[in-house]
Amino acid sequence: MKTRIEIARVILVLLGMTAAPQFAIAQQKITLGEALNFALQNNTKIRKARLDEQGGKYKVAEVQAQALPQVSGTSGLTYNAIIGQQVVDFGGTTQTLKFGQKWNSTAGVQLSQQLFNQQVFTGLQAARSSAEYYNLTAQLTEEQIIELVAGNYYQVLVNRQQLTVVDNNIKNVRVVEKIIANQYQNGLAKKIDVDRIAVNLTNLETQRAQILNAVTQLENQLKFSMGMEVNTPIILPDTELAPVTQLPELADSVALAGRTEVRLLNNQDKLLMLQRKAYVSEYYPTLSLSGNYTYSSQSGGFDFLSSNRAAIGFGASSVGLTLKVPIFNGFLTRSKIRQAEVDIRKAQEDRVETVNSLNLAYENAKLQLRNSLNTINAQRKNADLAQEIYKSTQNNYNNGLASLTDLLDTENSMTDAQNRYTEALLNYKIAEIQLIKSNGNIKSLVK
Repeated sequence: MKTRIEIARVILVLLGMTAAPQFAIAQQKITLGEALNFALQNNTKIRKARLDEQGGKYKVAEVQAQALPQVSGTSGLTYNAIIGQQVVDFGGTTQTLKFGQKWNSTAGVQLSQQLFNQQVFTGLQAARSSAEYYNLTAQLTEEQIIELVAGNYYQVLVNRQQLTVVDNNIKNVRVVEKIIANQYQNGLAKKIDVDRIAVNLTNLETQRAQILNAVTQLENQLKFSMGMEVNTPIILPDTELAPVTQLPELADSVALAGRTEVRLLNNQDKLLMLQRKAYVSEYYPTLSLSGNYTYSSQSGGFDFLSSNRAAIGFGASSVGLTLKVPIFNGFLTRSKIRQAEVDIRKAQEDRVETVNSLNLAYENAKLQLRNSLNTINAQRKNADLAQEIYKSTQNNYNNGLASLTDLLDTENSMTDAQNRYTEALLNYKIAEIQLIKSNGNIKSLVK
């Protein structure tokens, strides 16, 4: 009993050692690079894409098996309840003879090998291209998840900044609320001023609740896209949303040859051409080698394993070549080839559309970056100016030189300017992600 308790304690200690690092990581601040690395390891879509890639390797092995020798063994046991008879003519005299024994057993092995089969050879090429297709699909899935997680990450940061703005505004309004409450008690303020501050404070608290709810939902969406359990607490450092001062270097055009989407199109074109080639191969003759060996045994009783067996056994073997030449199949092969040619032309149209959409995404990203940077610079100055105006108006209000309406108006203007700045910063980050993706460097975000 004591030994079992000691073993249980050891197990608990080991479990604690394995679980502690995970708990510690969950409590730490998660940078963008750490979030992306976590997603690459735990996102379900990425894992499925890697499983497809692994399955593609097995598909190659399956097709390769068709070009290897095929060996099979057979065995059988037959009991002839009634032995068949044949009528034989012996010089004008007919007699009936029984052929065979009550018990027959056979065992054999067969071998076949494709010597020439263009369809099999083409299938091997297609299988290798299919493995490459799954590899490219896995890479594209990783890039899409990186883009998704990075976008969700910045959305959480921006909404948290908006929450900070609202918290600061609530703090400022509460200060004004205390001042007006004291003034009202001393007969220096009206009841309507107290009510207006209460209404404004309620609106801000309602806005804060909405933003907090949005932040929670965005964090859950971020964790879901990362492949993390949604009830895991995470903290994002504010330094990840650094101020933007200048544009990155922007090229007039982007090289698309290295884009995973284009490489995937190239692979699909290759597969379609191989599919057409496989259909054409149906016109080719096929040559195969076959061989077999069979051992048969017959006996009047079930004494095959007896030491005094009366069974009669004999073997037989053969080797042969089989040449199959297609002559006419009702234009079936021709119809398949023409369908494959249609698929090839459709793929060409898809390429034109995909290349155009990639160029469009790049141009839009450049345009959005320029526009967002201009907006950021303007809204940064506007937010600073709005904050100065608010402080000045608040000081004037405290000295009786400004009305409550002026104070509330400047407070709303300051909030609006600050929110517009954070929105412009988010738009810039999203456009930056699109630009990096357009350049084929989306994985550079993973640090």
